[in-house]
Amino acid sequence: MGSKFQKKEVMLSSNIGREVIKKELPLIPKLPGVYRMLNSKNEILYVGKAKNLPNRLKSYISEKNHIIRTERMLSQTKKLEITTTSNESEALLLEANLIKKFKPKFNILLRDDKSFPFIFIGNEDKWPQIKRHRGKKDKKGFFFGPFASAGSANWTIKMIQKIFHLRVCDDTVFKNRERPCILYQIKRCSGPCVGYIKENDYKQTVENAIEFVSGRSRKIQKNLSTQMEKASEDLDFEKATILRDRIKALNIIQSSQRINEANLVEADVIAGYKESGKTCIQVFFYRSKQNWGNQAFYPKHDPDENLKEILNSFVSQFYENKSVPASIIISNDIREKVLIEKALSKKENKQINISTAKKGSKLKVINQAIKNAKDSLNRKLYESQNNKETFEAVSKKFNLETNIGLIEVYDNSHIQGTNSVGALISYGEEGFIKKRYRKFNIKIEKNKQDDFGMMKEVLNRRFKKAIQEKDNFLTFPDLVLIDGGKGQYSVARESLNELGLHDIPIIAIAKGKFRNSGNETFFHNGKEYKFAKNDPTLFFLQRIRDESHRFAISAHRAKRKKGMTRSLLDQIGGVGSIRKRALLNHFGSARAVESASLDEIQSVEGVEEKVAKKIYNFFHE
Repeated sequence: MGSKFQKKEVMLSSNIGREVIKKELPLIPKLPGVYRMLNSKNEILYVGKAKNLPNRLKSYISEKNHIIRTERMLSQTKKLEITTTSNESEALLLEANLIKKFKPKFNILLRDDKSFPFIFIGNEDKWPQIKRHRGKKDKKGFFFGPFASAGSANWTIKMIQKIFHLRVCDDTVFKNRERPCILYQIKRCSGPCVGYIKENDYKQTVENAIEFVSGRSRKIQKNLSTQMEKASEDLDFEKATILRDRIKALNIIQSSQRINEANLVEADVIAGYKESGKTCIQVFFYRSKQNWGNQAFYPKHDPDENLKEILNSFVSQFYENKSVPASIIISNDIREKVLIEKALSKKENKQINISTAKKGSKLKVINQAIKNAKDSLNRKLYESQNNKETFEAVSKKFNLETNIGLIEVYDNSHIQGTNSVGALISYGEEGFIKKRYRKFNIKIEKNKQDDFGMMKEVLNRRFKKAIQEKDNFLTFPDLVLIDGGKGQYSVARESLNELGLHDIPIIAIAKGKFRNSGNETFFHNGKEYKFAKNDPTLFFLQRIRDESHRFAISAHRAKRKKGMTRSLLDQIGGVGSIRKRALLNHFGSARAVESASLDEIQSVEGVEEKVAKKIYNFFHE
């Protein structure tokens, strides 16, 4: 009875949104475009697209039986914004861009979005380097990818090192070596830094490596066999031995490589599986007839949303900022297949084909991808259930009155008051939430050597921002965990109380007398708590405390490293950004400049004798 009444109430209040649309309709041109529904705080609730904007928006007014989610959205809509486009394909790409940018609560959202690694081999250098690359492809050379993970890219680079002995060191190290590194000793590099290979021979190995990553390993094997025979005929047995070892390594790799049964040259295989109101989508990357790994995604959506609609939104959002292969094979038919094909083809300036596998080897690949999605989702649901049970155990142990769904953990890091950093990590029902991690450079001078002062400053800055709803603020957690004892607990409780946040519980975790893990004492609400050494709840609290400690230390080290470089060279008069860059490129680090002789400093391009003496005297007076 209550749910029926609630639904009726939502439908009545949804008339507010209908009135907003009705008022705007006469002013909207009959063109393709994107519309945004906003609430009273000007937050975007929903982004939609249309071939004809007025016709699409009329459906919100004329249709009587919207699903409850749409009724809820209309009940919160106070404003409507319109952007027209030249065609529907352009509207699709703009819609995907705005959804990813603003993350509206009523859209299906692709979460965990990230750039994928590529392998880059330069073609401008005299001695090209092979390396992993993320981001814009603005360098001249060859890009191979995407790879599903850094591990997949690293594995391929390792194989290329084994077979072709290309260098992986950066230019600064390469230019300043006087003897080869250990990679030469273990036959992973040909030693171009010290002239152990001729330039033409190195270029040939680079070309062979490019052929290999392009999927033409059989051709490479034939070429290497021909070269080995010629070297033997010329009695160049050293070269013949090197080539024999390369052929052997290539054979081992070919036998261990994952087989691409469907013979997919350039394709992404996308499969979804939905259960218990949650979805996992697996994307497998096939390039050059090789499987370059897979990645799982868990889009955010209404529990009642169907899989076809989820996949439809996923595909348009996923490729909004990524290169698109010629073929996309999906597990289910999608509503806007033709439109998405057209938009992606225009974006890439090549024909893109989206298909569903119905039979044969491609169906086997899709079924394997669906199985992966199902297994990944089951693991996720299992972990989520375990986390819920752990949260309940924490609540019970500390007699908390609120249910826990989100924990924030705070820690500080500094060395004798220098490079002081506060750190915040978040943990929810699905594990660590990296996008909610934050670091705080301590600004108030007197707090830099005061652990209590640091904690107070961090908490004040974090929660004031949320109260004022400023910038990119974070929502409130259900529990705050801090690394510290009674003193830290008191400071934290006082800080939150001053901000009127009396209802957010705080727990402090202090190590034992000998700082040994397992003997922690916990402080909450004027009481001390202990756990049995084998208590799983203790292990959980230790784990999230250790993660905050790791994050705080890494933030501190990054700041210290940056500060060392800046403080050592930026304090010297006459050393501007150009000379600083020249010195760092030549020596590799500010510390290396410190240990250099006057003649060595003077040999750097752009550093004349007067400035060289200044630099040398700065470090040695």
